[in-house]
Amino acid sequence: MTEVAIETATRLAVWGDPVSHSRSPQLHSAAYRALGLDWSYTRRQVAAEAFSAAITGLDGSWRGLSLTMPLKEEAFRWAHTRDRAATLTGAVNTLLVNGPLRGHGFNTDIAGLVAALREGGLQESPRARILGAGATAASAILALAELGATRIDVVARRPEAVTSLRALGEEIGVAVDGSAFDASHSTVDVTIATLPSGIRLEPAISRALGDAGGALFDAAYAPWPSALAEQWTDAPRLSGIGMLLHQAVVQVRIFLHGDPLAILDDEETVVAEMRAAVMGD
Repeated sequence: MTEVAIETATRLAVWGDPVSHSRSPQLHSAAYRALGLDWSYTRRQVAAEAFSAAITGLDGSWRGLSLTMPLKEEAFRWAHTRDRAATLTGAVNTLLVNGPLRGHGFNTDIAGLVAALREGGLQESPRARILGAGATAASAILALAELGATRIDVVARRPEAVTSLRALGEEIGVAVDGSAFDASHSTVDVTIATLPSGIRLEPAISRALGDAGGALFDAAYAPWPSALAEQWTDAPRLSGIGMLLHQAVVQVRIFLHGDPLAILDDEETVVAEMRAAVMGD
């Protein structure tokens, strides 16, 4: 992939609605300080219906954007070209808005989730469950497939919401089944929760899911422990902050080099600075 020139554009931001809770500014600002770059990274609340006008209004000083809900699908539609992860999931969380790769969209959530799960000791997860059937669930399916999952149970309130995830599974060779929250659940190695932060399940449902759910990875990270993590069993419970950290590392690579695989200078130190910026809160 062609490298993007780094001297012309120095503004970056995370957009979403809501976005005030995002820790991306701390992560990215720490990274650019460690790299010796005088780049600014801010946050902006942008509603889905305002996305197109907002991005059209950016001038040449803007290098790229991080996108959170509900803008990942909007960014996917706006992107001129997309990486494979974005194409498969229909979601873009990283956009280059200027330079030779202007309009290229990426999904760094999969790489971030895989790294977070491995860091948490989950090297392989052949039996897995996902709670929720939104955009993050699609990323979770790809991440679990990379960790060796061959069958994934998606627990959703609406059975029809699993249809697109089942099709994604067929495309990558993973069997995706759907079930209801109050169903009887088989035992799995890991559960990935993609439910909105603050959602509280009925205690009986949480206990049943926890008893058969293995380790819990909850994409929610503020507040922590999440309501679900508080009700889980004694199995390991991992916060979504690890996914946020590692997907941001890939974003920094993209914003600097236009390539998610381009290792940063002294990347180990950069990651340590980013981790300290959010873990110290």
